[in-house]
Amino acid sequence: MSKTDVFFVIHNFHTVPEKLLSYASDYVLFDATDDDEGKTRSCLTKAGISWQPVKNTGHNITTYFQWIYDNYESLPEVFALLKGNILGRHCSEEYFERVCRNTWFTYLYEDKGGRQKFAKSDGAAGPGTAFYATESQFVEVNNSWYATSENHPHRYFDSYDDLLKFIYKDPVVPRYCLFSPGACYIVRKEQVQMHSPVFYKNLIKLMDYGIAPNFPSEAHQIERMLPTIFEMRYEVNPWMEEEALFDQELEKRRHIMDQKQAAKQQAAENLTFKRLRRLLRPLKKYLKK
Repeated sequence: MSKTDVFFVIHNFHTVPEKLLSYASDYVLFDATDDDEGKTRSCLTKAGISWQPVKNTGHNITTYFQWIYDNYESLPEVFALLKGNILGRHCSEEYFERVCRNTWFTYLYEDKGGRQKFAKSDGAAGPGTAFYATESQFVEVNNSWYATSENHPHRYFDSYDDLLKFIYKDPVVPRYCLFSPGACYIVRKEQVQMHSPVFYKNLIKLMDYGIAPNFPSEAHQIERMLPTIFEMRYEVNPWMEEEALFDQELEKRRHIMDQKQAAKQQAAENLTFKRLRRLLRPLKKYLKK
């Protein structure tokens, strides 16, 4: 097995990724494990794996973006954005072995077990809500279904569409999102540098406000948006390039979401009251007799 010259940027959690690192000529590993009294980090050290601590935000994208921001002027020509548990979790080792030397934008995802469900077969109906475009490209209907999950609360955006239009001036709002579940890719430096370092720093703020009970919904939205971020040359809105202005716009978004939530709660209370009145009508008639 020959190693790849692609630089590995690894977000790690509860994993000692020796097999993954056997493919790497060079790497940086950020460990977010913060709940096992240092056991994972001790195992990493014993295995001779160099690691750096990183804040646990519940997902890997903030780690990628922070590394990009910190190393913007000295990025490798080609690098892989990886999770420590990618092998067996997001793709097979056989698939990774085939593509890890690619020097072009590559989706690092493969799930052979899902082919029967998501790939076209004889006599099959339409594509449904999700399907495979290729062995590594997952396509999902753009309906922001994940934004309603209580396990992944949202503070600023409850819709992929709204977030996309917040970032870009005039983007195509897609019917479907094509992406790599798990947010692992091989990326070229020039793709990342289509945007300024501040652009990535600002995006971190959308996904780094807590993990109660789990990571924010906005991280799910950005996960589906990564191919757009790395491949499209849409013009960004001015606040994406300026921190202070971005913070102001983000507060406006928080106020909008607070108002939206209050309206939903009021609508639910009104509906409950109407239902209660209907239930009490027979009793009211009975008492008048």
